[in-house]
Amino acid sequence: MLNVIKHPLITHKLTQLRKKETLTRDFRYNVSEIAALMAYEITRDLPMKKINIETPVAHCDTTVLAVDVVLIPVLRAGLGMVEGIVNLLPDAKVGHIGMYRDHETLKPITYFSKFPDNLSDSVIMVLDPMLATGGSASAAISVIREAGAKTIKLVSIVGAPEGVARIEKDHPDVQIFLAALDTRLNEHGYIVPGLGDAGDRLFGTI
Repeated sequence: MLNVIKHPLITHKLTQLRKKETLTRDFRYNVSEIAALMAYEITRDLPMKKINIETPVAHCDTTVLAVDVVLIPVLRAGLGMVEGIVNLLPDAKVGHIGMYRDHETLKPITYFSKFPDNLSDSVIMVLDPMLATGGSASAAISVIREAGAKTIKLVSIVGAPEGVARIEKDHPDVQIFLAALDTRLNEHGYIVPGLGDAGDRLFGTI
């Protein structure tokens, strides 16, 4: 269920994210751009339905999306991925889940959740730029499942093997999409080589 999306543009923009000298403005822009580029691959298997429309010249049999898409960013870093995907899917609904990782125990704590009411019939994209230990992402997916979601895709920019293994163990039916699978976690639970704290770099709170 792991999909590492390889594309020259994604790799180029990811390199800009990794650089420690990249400014908040450029970091934010590249996160949004990478999310948009990833969305092309993530939506490849969305179901379609046939319709008939009228062009300026004639009637035309064609297809449109047959399912709603719901984006659920994990606050706060996941917010940086929303705009890029919404630019491609302007009808997508956006829920929110607020979680943070206790820096001592590394366990996730939920402090907020609000979702659209059509989760069971929608394709859900859980957005979190960093898949580190997998604890927060797994907990977020569990909360979203309890709210009725059935088809869930986890979208992260950078992941660690430990995080991937955690999601595969806890939620084996959830597709994982990454722009890069990095080497490991360090003793503080950060991805190596990674790109630092995505939330701090997105919002200039370093």
